[in-house]
Amino acid sequence: MAPRKNSRNQSKKEVKPAAMVNKNGVKAEAATASGGVASGGGGAASGFSGTKIFTWFMVLALLGVWSSVAVVWLDLVDYDNVIGKLSAYDADGDGDFDVEDAKVLLDQSPGEVASKKNRTKGVKERPVSLVQKEAKEESAVEEQTEPIVKEVIQTTEGTEEEGQLPLNPSQEQQAPEGESPDAVGTPAKSEDATEESFEGKLAVEAGSFEAEAAVQVEERNAEDQPEDMLKYKAKKKKPKLLNTFEKTIKSEIDAAEKLRKKGKVEEAVRAFDTLVQQYPQSPRCRYGKALAEDDLAEKMRSNDMLQKALSTYKEASELPNATPDLIKATLKKRAERQQFLGRMRGALATLEKLVQIFPEDMALKNDLGVAHLLIGDNKSAKRVYEEVLAIAPSNGFAKVHYGFILKSENKIAESIPFLRDGLESGDPGTDDGRFYFHLGDALQRMGDDSAYKWYERGHQRGHFASVWQRSLYNVDGLKAQPWWTPKDTGYMDLIKTLERNWRTIRDEALSVMDQTTGLFVPEEENLREKGEWGQFTLWQQGKKAGESCHSVPKTCGLLERYPEATGCKRGQIKFSVMQPGTHVWPHTGPTNCRLRMHLGLVIPKTGCKIRCTNDTRAWEEGKVLIFDDSFEHEVWQDANSYRLIFIVDVWHPELTQYQRQTLSPI
Repeated sequence: MAPRKNSRNQSKKEVKPAAMVNKNGVKAEAATASGGVASGGGGAASGFSGTKIFTWFMVLALLGVWSSVAVVWLDLVDYDNVIGKLSAYDADGDGDFDVEDAKVLLDQSPGEVASKKNRTKGVKERPVSLVQKEAKEESAVEEQTEPIVKEVIQTTEGTEEEGQLPLNPSQEQQAPEGESPDAVGTPAKSEDATEESFEGKLAVEAGSFEAEAAVQVEERNAEDQPEDMLKYKAKKKKPKLLNTFEKTIKSEIDAAEKLRKKGKVEEAVRAFDTLVQQYPQSPRCRYGKALAEDDLAEKMRSNDMLQKALSTYKEASELPNATPDLIKATLKKRAERQQFLGRMRGALATLEKLVQIFPEDMALKNDLGVAHLLIGDNKSAKRVYEEVLAIAPSNGFAKVHYGFILKSENKIAESIPFLRDGLESGDPGTDDGRFYFHLGDALQRMGDDSAYKWYERGHQRGHFASVWQRSLYNVDGLKAQPWWTPKDTGYMDLIKTLERNWRTIRDEALSVMDQTTGLFVPEEENLREKGEWGQFTLWQQGKKAGESCHSVPKTCGLLERYPEATGCKRGQIKFSVMQPGTHVWPHTGPTNCRLRMHLGLVIPKTGCKIRCTNDTRAWEEGKVLIFDDSFEHEVWQDANSYRLIFIVDVWHPELTQYQRQTLSPI
């Protein structure tokens, strides 16, 4: 019997369940032939373990909830600072790093990111924004603008009217967007004649001098930026737009913001409007609503909607508990859009308020200087830039603008170091064709051949078509040559009419010159080194100039049937008289969209000549000279009597009819 007992003991040993550890880390009995009992025992053990785990889970969950509440309400963690470390990867410019940024950085679905990288200036004219914010008619980067300046308006025989920075067509006085070098930080002003507008107020010239908000510190391509500037951008702190309460509703704000970024602007407006109704004291919700209304205004091409956005921006900036960064962002955006609508004095008031709130911010002071320039108040702008340079003597933006102002005051020598140092600084907003233009012009007037080094640099930077052709309002692809023959132009009928009737035209001009009515106005654009130069204008910007044609009815009658001349919105038709001893500085016109015809009326036998590039020619009575005044040209009058010519600007023959109708006036 003993052996049998032994056998039973062995059997019991064999069926003893082996302890195992299940996936939850709890020991369980292995299945046996007595499955029911074993299973029952295992179930009991498992039940006990599950309860234990659930209890600990609830404890940890409650601790997590209360910890989260404490962190938010007691502000234990600076989320903005932590998340701000990702600001260098904010590819779509909305102020945070999210999936849309990742898509842009990975080059995936860039179309889903609804940024305003091609917004105008403006200005840009924008615009030109500061980029590259469009090499064509519109240039600007979201949340930035570059100053549109009513400067050198070239309106005479080569023509440059200095002293005020040029206005964007979206501004109060649309007509005077003069013949001026006016390209901020964009490739040679390429104009596509298909520009659209908010009821005629959209900026038309690329990258107009705006800080798009100054309109616009220009964004240069990374490879073109100095290493220290790249480091600066990488270290730039993310603005803190949320107050303590708004951090608790950040997910709701982000959801509405995501709609805006994806271009679903109508939905975004509704979403932010709902948030504003729920949280009427939230500055961030109201700011988001203003941005969405702004986007909708652009989509609808509606000034009324843009005006609504302006009001919402103002409301957001005035709410209690708005963070300083939100106040700054809101008012800067408001000033930008006011300038876009041509409300220059309103924008000036907004920027003055900003400078009062943030007196240490030199960028805001620079923007304020631009705002003064936009209304033609060079004196106040000069004072602002002097204040900036007293505090930050190496500020390149202030230097180029201060240099421009000095040059407009005809302080040529004094302007050169400011323009040169500002350009060499590489600071945002300085890589602007107009500054290269004016530095080169100042150097030329001082007899310094290094002018052409700067023209070459401007050409390499994409601001000028060539060293010789330095116009800034251009249409790509047009035939470019300094001198033209009548056959080249295709305007043979007009040229023959002028040459056949030159004596009639001359006699009417002489009759006007004999009058003491002062119809011939002295050239006031600071183009002369010396001498006297007067002009009597019949057409300007495609329209008759007042009652001028009443004095020369036959001349005007001859021209009425030539719309290529009378309808040339980027040119003039005028008489030009130049007295002995006159020298006109080398200069260029503003656009490659026109050709200039000179009909000789009274030409001394010797002493009068005109140079275009490196080819010098003379006028003949009754003959038409044709040249492209976007190329550098210069005039000498060293005869013993006056020289009288008739100037007729015509559209470049390669422009389409649509382009002629839609290009902005100059």
